[in-house]
Amino acid sequence: MSERTSPATFTWPVRVYWEDTDAGGIVFYANYLKFFERARTEWLRSLGVDQAALREQTGGMFVVTAAEVRYHRPARLDDVLAVSAELTATGRASLTITQAATLGAQLVCDGKVHIAWVDALTLRPGRMPDAVLHALHIQPR
Repeated sequence: MSERTSPATFTWPVRVYWEDTDAGGIVFYANYLKFFERARTEWLRSLGVDQAALREQTGGMFVVTAAEVRYHRPARLDDVLAVSAELTATGRASLTITQAATLGAQLVCDGKVHIAWVDALTLRPGRMPDAVLHALHIQPR
């Protein structure tokens, strides 16, 4: 896997709703993974990568293979978080995306999500399509 520095970090706003909070009124810890997923999906969409169309056209899809998350401070109902996604490492069939949720200048949660390109039927790893590599500014190997 090669390390990579992205020219820009993609950011997506996420408002905290009742359904996102626990009995204590703060965001339930697992929901940050949902927020990260939304930001990654919107980042790919902003690059012209339509995951549903790719699955239909190529028979492949992205799956999460690992996630590392650190929690720094709570977010609460009606907070609007800025959730970022930045491509930080690439492999033949995998990507590492560094992500964070911030509230203003305060870091709420951060982590890394590792995703792989797999055949949708067999779930075996495969080479990412050239269209995806091009959209992500990755040189085909």
